Amino acid sequence: MIDLHSHSTASDGCYSPSELVRKAKQAGLAVLALTDHDNCSGLIEAQEEAGRQSLAFVPGVELNIAWPTGEFHLLGLALKTISSSLRDVIAFLEEGRMRRNEQMAEKLRESGVDITLDELRAAFDTRELGRPHFAAMLVQKGYVKTRQQAFDRYFAKGRPCFVDKAGADLSQAVAAIKDSGGIPVHAHPLSMFISWGKIPEKIAEVKKSGVMGLEAWHPGARVSEAERLEELAHSLGLIATGGSDFHGEKVRSDRKLGFSSGGLKIKDSFFYEELLPLVRELRGSEDLSFRL
Repeated sequence: MIDLHSHSTASDGCYSPSELVRKAKQAGLAVLALTDHDNCSGLIEAQEEAGRQSLAFVPGVELNIAWPTGEFHLLGLALKTISSSLRDVIAFLEEGRMRRNEQMAEKLRESGVDITLDELRAAFDTRELGRPHFAAMLVQKGYVKTRQQAFDRYFAKGRPCFVDKAGADLSQAVAAIKDSGGIPVHAHPLSMFISWGKIPEKIAEVKKSGVMGLEAWHPGARVSEAERLEELAHSLGLIATGGSDFHGEKVRSDRKLGFSSGGLKIKDSFFYEELLPLVRELRGSEDLSFRL
């Protein structure tokens, strides 16, 4: 089993990078990618623990991209280092996240909810505060019963405390990932919220920006949709990948490491037959190790 999309406490996951690796090993995985949102701070810790656990580790990141419809996330898989251009993209996104959090906190206060950013920072062991942490605090303080209720009432698009994310330019983000020795992959493409009739055209447009892969298998897609996306990826000359987008049971109890669309195991061919050969071609070796 493999998993090419997961998150730790370095962004909005429930487990530390080393805990996540141990959990992956216990679940029977042979390969794990850590792809935290807009930062790479957990990669060294995860890589070191993966070495102790004899687990193949794929260093990665997930970047938020400016896009007119829905949301667009870009995975950077098999990073070799953090280039100066990737640091610049991450700094831009982190600054945007800080502004967004400040605006959400202000909107919550205007809605009669007593929550401060200092309170959130003290409660959660992460540099990357976001909506899931706000939602969890609302549950803790009794404003809502569940995190989903918090999103439905306050944080979903169109609700009173929603604030748009800052998004990086796609071409710049692609270049930054490639500068870091990584492979840019379009994550969960159905999140763009465009019709199936327009998806092939849009994915082809995305490829022109230098994207090299498409995350065909994701829990947000039905099996028939994942199969269709995998076929589309290959028809366009893109590698197909699969991941669980695992954050931890407290965030999404329905998502499990190593499983994707329809609860099916993620095919190892995504790694051994598609990703590794591309890494070998780009680097001249199969070395996936990450260095600061």
